[in-house]
Amino acid sequence: MYHSVDHFDEDPHLVTVSPARFERQMAWLRARGLRGAGMGELLAAHAAGRARGLVGLTFDDGYADFATRALPVLVRYGFGATAFIVSGRIGSFNAWDDGPRKPLMTADQIRMVADAGMEIASHGRHHVSLPATDETELREELEESRAVLEDLIDGPVTGFAYPYGHAGAREAEAARAAGYDYACHIRPDRPGRHALARTYVGDRDGPLRLRAKLVRHELRRRGRG
Repeated sequence: MYHSVDHFDEDPHLVTVSPARFERQMAWLRARGLRGAGMGELLAAHAAGRARGLVGLTFDDGYADFATRALPVLVRYGFGATAFIVSGRIGSFNAWDDGPRKPLMTADQIRMVADAGMEIASHGRHHVSLPATDETELREELEESRAVLEDLIDGPVTGFAYPYGHAGAREAEAARAAGYDYACHIRPDRPGRHALARTYVGDRDGPLRLRAKLVRHELRRRGRG
Protein backbone atom coordinates (compact mmCIF):
# COMPACT_ATOMS: atom_id res chain seq x y z
CA MET A 1 0.00 0.00 0.00
CA TYR A 2 1.60 3.20 -1.27
CA HIS A 3 0.35 6.77 -1.47
CA SER A 4 2.81 9.33 -2.84
CA VAL A 5 6.18 8.94 -4.58
CA ASP A 6 8.00 12.26 -4.46
CA HIS A 7 10.82 14.29 -2.93
CA PHE A 8 9.83 15.74 0.45
CA ASP A 9 11.02 17.90 3.32
CA GLU A 10 8.22 17.01 5.73
CA ASP A 11 5.87 14.07 5.75
CA PRO A 12 3.99 13.99 9.08
CA HIS A 13 1.55 11.27 8.01
CA LEU A 14 4.24 9.08 6.40
CA VAL A 15 2.49 8.91 3.04
CA THR A 16 5.51 9.70 0.84
CA VAL A 17 8.29 7.51 -0.53
CA SER A 18 11.22 9.19 -2.24
CA PRO A 19 11.71 8.36 -5.94
CA ALA A 20 15.11 6.78 -5.24
CA ARG A 21 13.68 4.57 -2.48
CA PHE A 22 10.73 3.56 -4.65
CA GLU A 23 13.07 2.56 -7.46
CA ARG A 24 15.07 0.39 -5.05
CA GLN A 25 11.90 -1.21 -3.69
CA MET A 26 10.75 -2.17 -7.18
CA ALA A 27 14.23 -3.51 -7.97
CA TRP A 28 14.07 -5.57 -4.76
CA LEU A 29 10.82 -7.18 -5.91
CA ARG A 30 12.15 -8.02 -9.36
CA ALA A 31 15.42 -9.41 -7.96
CA ARG A 32 13.33 -11.93 -6.01
CA GLY A 33 11.36 -13.03 -9.03
CA LEU A 34 8.28 -11.05 -8.03
CA ARG A 35 6.18 -8.85 -10.29
CA GLY A 36 3.94 -5.99 -9.24
CA ALA A 37 0.32 -6.24 -10.38
CA GLY A 38 -2.92 -4.34 -10.03
CA MET A 39 -5.50 -5.80 -7.68
CA GLY A 40 -7.85 -6.83 -10.47
CA GLU A 41 -5.11 -8.81 -12.17
CA LEU A 42 -3.95 -10.32 -8.88
CA LEU A 43 -7.42 -11.52 -7.89
CA ALA A 44 -8.06 -12.98 -11.35
CA ALA A 45 -4.72 -14.79 -11.17
CA HIS A 46 -5.62 -16.19 -7.74
CA ALA A 47 -8.90 -17.51 -9.11
CA ALA A 48 -7.04 -19.20 -11.97
CA GLY A 49 -4.36 -20.65 -9.69
CA ARG A 50 -1.53 -18.66 -11.30
CA ALA A 51 -0.83 -15.92 -8.76
CA ARG A 52 2.58 -17.26 -7.73
CA GLY A 53 5.16 -14.49 -8.00
CA LEU A 54 2.64 -11.65 -8.14
CA VAL A 55 2.50 -8.83 -5.59
CA GLY A 56 -0.41 -6.40 -5.56
CA LEU A 57 0.71 -2.76 -5.69
CA THR A 58 -1.82 -0.10 -4.69
CA PHE A 59 -1.56 3.70 -4.59
CA ASP A 60 -4.21 5.54 -2.59
CA ASP A 61 -5.53 9.07 -3.20
CA GLY A 62 -4.47 9.58 -6.83
CA TYR A 63 -1.53 11.92 -6.30
CA ALA A 64 -0.14 13.55 -9.44
CA ASP A 65 3.27 12.10 -8.68
CA PHE A 66 1.87 8.64 -9.47
CA ALA A 67 1.72 9.75 -13.11
CA THR A 68 5.00 11.65 -13.13
CA ARG A 69 7.25 9.58 -10.84
CA ALA A 70 5.80 6.14 -10.08
CA LEU A 71 4.39 5.28 -13.51
CA PRO A 72 7.69 5.50 -15.43
CA VAL A 73 9.33 3.13 -12.95
CA LEU A 74 6.43 0.68 -13.05
CA VAL A 75 6.41 0.65 -16.86
CA ARG A 76 10.17 0.17 -17.00
CA TYR A 77 9.94 -2.87 -14.72
CA GLY A 78 6.90 -4.27 -16.49
CA PHE A 79 4.80 -3.96 -13.33
CA GLY A 80 1.13 -3.20 -12.97
CA ALA A 81 -0.60 -1.35 -10.14
CA THR A 82 -3.94 0.03 -8.99
CA ALA A 83 -4.48 3.75 -8.46
CA PHE A 84 -7.39 4.55 -6.14
CA ILE A 85 -8.82 7.94 -7.14
CA VAL A 86 -10.82 10.44 -5.08
CA SER A 87 -13.30 11.34 -7.82
CA GLY A 88 -14.49 14.64 -6.33
CA ARG A 89 -10.95 16.05 -6.10
CA ILE A 90 -9.56 15.25 -9.55
CA GLY A 91 -7.07 17.93 -10.60
CA SER A 92 -7.20 19.50 -7.14
CA PHE A 93 -5.27 18.68 -3.95
CA ASN A 94 -5.52 16.59 -0.77
CA ALA A 95 -8.01 18.83 1.07
CA TRP A 96 -8.78 16.06 3.61
CA ASP A 97 -5.21 16.13 4.93
CA ASP A 98 -3.68 18.57 7.44
CA GLY A 99 -0.19 17.82 6.13
CA PRO A 100 1.62 19.37 3.15
CA ARG A 101 -0.58 20.10 0.14
CA LYS A 102 -0.06 17.64 -2.70
CA PRO A 103 -1.56 17.94 -6.18
CA LEU A 104 -3.83 15.17 -7.40
CA MET A 105 -3.93 13.73 -10.90
CA THR A 106 -5.84 15.61 -13.55
CA ALA A 107 -8.38 13.89 -15.80
CA ASP A 108 -5.78 13.72 -18.59
CA GLN A 109 -3.23 12.14 -16.27
CA ILE A 110 -5.74 9.53 -15.10
CA ARG A 111 -6.52 8.61 -18.70
CA MET A 112 -2.79 8.42 -19.47
CA VAL A 113 -2.24 6.11 -16.49
CA ALA A 114 -5.12 3.88 -17.62
CA ASP A 115 -3.79 3.81 -21.18
CA ALA A 116 -0.41 2.70 -19.80
CA GLY A 117 -2.10 -0.41 -18.39
CA MET A 118 -2.60 0.62 -14.77
CA GLU A 119 -5.91 -0.17 -13.06
CA ILE A 120 -8.07 2.81 -12.10
CA ALA A 121 -10.28 2.22 -9.06
CA SER A 122 -12.31 4.31 -6.62
CA HIS A 123 -11.38 5.91 -3.30
CA GLY A 124 -14.76 7.58 -2.88
CA ARG A 125 -15.89 11.08 -3.83
CA HIS A 126 -14.44 13.19 -1.03
CA HIS A 127 -12.14 10.93 1.02
CA VAL A 128 -14.50 10.71 4.00
CA SER A 129 -14.53 8.08 6.73
CA LEU A 130 -17.38 5.86 5.57
CA PRO A 131 -18.49 4.56 9.01
CA ALA A 132 -19.46 8.17 9.83
CA THR A 133 -21.80 8.47 6.84
CA ASP A 134 -25.54 7.81 6.70
CA GLU A 135 -26.97 5.36 4.18
CA THR A 136 -27.52 7.98 1.48
CA GLU A 137 -24.03 9.45 1.69
CA LEU A 138 -22.48 5.99 1.83
CA ARG A 139 -24.28 4.97 -1.35
CA GLU A 140 -23.26 8.21 -3.09
CA GLU A 141 -19.61 7.84 -2.10
CA LEU A 142 -19.57 4.35 -3.57
CA GLU A 143 -21.79 4.67 -6.63
CA GLU A 144 -21.15 8.22 -7.83
CA SER A 145 -17.38 7.92 -7.59
CA ARG A 146 -17.39 4.84 -9.77
CA ALA A 147 -19.71 6.43 -12.34
CA VAL A 148 -17.43 9.47 -12.67
CA LEU A 149 -14.32 7.34 -13.10
CA GLU A 150 -15.93 4.94 -15.57
CA ASP A 151 -17.02 7.88 -17.70
CA LEU A 152 -13.54 9.38 -17.47
CA ILE A 153 -11.61 6.30 -18.61
CA ASP A 154 -14.45 4.87 -20.75
CA GLY A 155 -14.09 1.51 -19.05
CA PRO A 156 -15.11 -0.50 -15.99
CA VAL A 157 -14.08 0.43 -12.44
CA THR A 158 -14.35 -2.69 -10.30
CA GLY A 159 -12.27 -1.89 -7.20
CA PHE A 160 -12.63 0.33 -4.16
CA ALA A 161 -10.35 1.31 -1.26
CA TYR A 162 -11.83 2.55 2.02
CA PRO A 163 -10.53 6.03 2.92
CA TYR A 164 -8.32 5.88 6.03
CA GLY A 165 -8.86 2.11 6.02
CA HIS A 166 -12.10 2.72 7.92
CA ALA A 167 -14.72 0.06 7.23
CA GLY A 168 -16.79 -2.49 9.06
CA ALA A 169 -19.38 -5.03 8.00
CA ARG A 170 -21.86 -2.33 6.88
CA GLU A 171 -19.35 -0.67 4.56
CA ALA A 172 -18.10 -3.97 3.13
CA GLU A 173 -21.65 -5.06 2.35
CA ALA A 174 -22.39 -1.66 0.80
CA ALA A 175 -19.33 -1.96 -1.45
CA ARG A 176 -20.47 -5.40 -2.57
CA ALA A 177 -24.04 -4.19 -3.13
CA ALA A 178 -22.76 -1.23 -5.14
CA GLY A 179 -21.26 -3.68 -7.61
CA TYR A 180 -17.57 -3.54 -6.74
CA ASP A 181 -15.78 -6.81 -7.38
CA TYR A 182 -13.40 -6.17 -4.49
CA ALA A 183 -12.55 -3.57 -1.85
CA CYS A 184 -9.23 -2.90 -0.12
CA HIS A 185 -8.96 -2.35 3.62
CA ILE A 186 -5.75 -2.19 5.67
CA ARG A 187 -6.15 -4.49 8.67
CA PRO A 188 -9.77 -5.68 8.61
CA ASP A 189 -11.33 -7.46 11.57
CA ARG A 190 -13.07 -9.81 9.14
CA PRO A 191 -10.99 -10.18 5.97
CA GLY A 192 -12.78 -11.00 2.75
CA ARG A 193 -13.03 -10.01 -0.90
CA HIS A 194 -14.58 -6.69 0.15
CA ALA A 195 -12.16 -6.24 3.05
CA LEU A 196 -8.75 -7.14 1.65
CA ALA A 197 -5.77 -6.63 3.93
CA ARG A 198 -2.82 -4.57 2.73
CA THR A 199 0.65 -3.80 4.06
CA TYR A 200 1.84 -0.20 4.34
CA VAL A 201 5.12 0.58 2.57
CA GLY A 202 7.02 3.74 3.48
CA ASP A 203 10.28 5.54 2.89
CA ARG A 204 12.03 3.68 5.73
CA ASP A 205 11.40 0.29 4.14
CA GLY A 206 14.64 -1.14 2.86
CA PRO A 207 15.37 -4.82 2.04
CA LEU A 208 15.16 -6.22 5.58
CA ARG A 209 11.92 -4.41 6.42
CA LEU A 210 10.37 -5.35 3.07
CA ARG A 211 11.19 -9.01 3.65
CA ALA A 212 9.69 -8.90 7.14
CA LYS A 213 6.55 -7.20 5.87
CA LEU A 214 6.14 -9.69 3.05
CA VAL A 215 6.38 -12.62 5.44
CA ARG A 216 4.03 -11.00 7.96
CA HIS A 217 1.46 -10.24 5.28
CA GLU A 218 1.50 -13.84 4.06
CA LEU A 219 0.97 -15.10 7.60
CA ARG A 220 -1.95 -12.74 8.14
CA ARG A 221 -3.49 -13.64 4.77
CA ARG A 222 -3.38 -17.31 5.67
CA GLY A 223 -4.91 -16.63 9.06
CA ARG A 224 -1.86 -17.59 11.08
CA GLY A 225 -0.76 -14.17 12.27
